[in-house]
Amino acid sequence: MITLYDAARCPYCARVRIALAEKDVEVETVDIQLDDRPAWIYEKNSTGRVPVIEEDAWTLPESAVIMEYLEERYPDPPLLAADPAERALARLCIFRHDEFTKPYYALRRGEDGADVLYAEQLARLDAALEERPWLGGSSYGLADIAYVPWVLRARTLLGVELDAYPAIEGWLTRLLDRPAVAEEEHLVARL
Repeated sequence: MITLYDAARCPYCARVRIALAEKDVEVETVDIQLDDRPAWIYEKNSTGRVPVIEEDAWTLPESAVIMEYLEERYPDPPLLAADPAERALARLCIFRHDEFTKPYYALRRGEDGADVLYAEQLARLDAALEERPWLGGSSYGLADIAYVPWVLRARTLLGVELDAYPAIEGWLTRLLDRPAVAEEEHLVARL
């Protein structure tokens, strides 16, 4: 069984929770308080960050790497397209994810101009979703899972209005039809 070292408020952990739920993997969760990290978490990940998964005393940190591992370890249902171009597009979206999250964290910290920078990123995301129904191409997958935790948190916790981004709103509606994403939305509402 996989153990997930998790923090409810962490969007990186949310990625892994959603992927595990989509794969229907049985998981034991260990909650980590981010404001008071236990010393032993540094034995699981030298940075002290979560998420970390552990299986048979083998540990793996970093949400993007964990999602790829889960895709390979539990191939059904697939969360990467069969088409190599779409798989590459999904990986590119995940690789460039920091461009989306840096303005989010600046907005969360209340930095001057962060609202404009985050709006620019939302506009870019909206434009991508006008071209295709899912971030990785024609089907739902890891790229969508990689971004949706931040969109949910921006909307619910930071009060970011999505009305100006109809493609994002449509994408989010489709995502919330998925039980794993709907559960994350409920978790965010409780934060």
